[in-house]
Amino acid sequence: MFWKRRTYLDCAAGFAGNPSSPHEEGRRAKKMLEDARTTIARLVEVQSDDVIFTSGATESNALAILGHVRALRLLAGNDAPGRNNMHVLYLSSAHASIVENMKVLADEGVETEELPLKDYCVDTEKLAKMLRPETVLVSMDAVCGETGVVWNTRVVRQAIGLKVMLHVDASQAPLTEKISRAHFDADMLTFDASKVGENRGVGVLIAHRTIPIVPLYKGGGQERGLRPGSEVPELAQMFAAALRAAVRTREAFRASAEKNRQRLIARIRSAIQNVLVQEGHTQAPNILNLSLPGRDTDYIIALLDEAGFALSSRSACETDSEEGSRVVLALTGDEERARSTLRISWGPSIRARELARFAKELARAVAFIDNSKLR
Repeated sequence: MFWKRRTYLDCAAGFAGNPSSPHEEGRRAKKMLEDARTTIARLVEVQSDDVIFTSGATESNALAILGHVRALRLLAGNDAPGRNNMHVLYLSSAHASIVENMKVLADEGVETEELPLKDYCVDTEKLAKMLRPETVLVSMDAVCGETGVVWNTRVVRQAIGLKVMLHVDASQAPLTEKISRAHFDADMLTFDASKVGENRGVGVLIAHRTIPIVPLYKGGGQERGLRPGSEVPELAQMFAAALRAAVRTREAFRASAEKNRQRLIARIRSAIQNVLVQEGHTQAPNILNLSLPGRDTDYIIALLDEAGFALSSRSACETDSEEGSRVVLALTGDEERARSTLRISWGPSIRARELARFAKELARAVAFIDNSKLR
């Protein structure tokens, strides 16, 4: 046998090989993609066919919400009596990609309502009274991205029963929470690579083939025909590896994060007056949300940036808003509290000494602002 030099003459498919192409480079890319799909499926404890790759959590949430409700309307037919009075419930403090897509549904004639809240939990007694025969979907997050509140998804499932579809955005969960579908008791799950590692541009929607979903746009037949466009096997593989690492180190990281959280809160409260903590009954310990009433937290963030610390006042998807944190307002109803928030979160690479230094720099920044008011 003579060695044959391979000449790649399919640059239109991409230099790394397109998983949909029939040649060796394409088959290699396809195997990489399917290996990543199998890894994620095992971690979430579902079938490989349940894993749909997307560009991230925003797209996954849109596909779950819009794709499912539009599919139900198509199945009902144009003249069906229930086609135009479908009812959907959602968590008002959830990520913008859930809340904004509820507005899209409302524009399309679907009735949407906010889930009732009480003491950082979904009020399931009120929820049970809101359910009706037309209720088809409940959409919420597993962990609040701004505050770290862990929501009672399994209790919500008990309240809504099995006939109503439950979609859970679990993007913020993997570092500290279990991530199996059974753990959340959800029909559809969203995950995002940027929440477990350094790579962006890839996420997944977990949904069984029997769940009616239509694509958001037309194109090729990739991802069960639900997500047209060339997949990126390299990103999928990095996502799967990061998710596997998060699951493997979850318990150790959670234990250290709980200790660091309590120390950080104690240091901040001992150095700064009038600090409020947004905290639920169950909490992701690596996400800390503070309110510093009367202080300009955007200025504080700028001072901390100069000191070498990167943090925000709210979700990066909503930093252009001048009305404060929509999430904290939804949870507390307090406008002043919502206008003065700091969101602090950290991963396994952050050490306790860095958080201790952060507490000192935060106290210094707040003191500078407080003293400036006295001049």
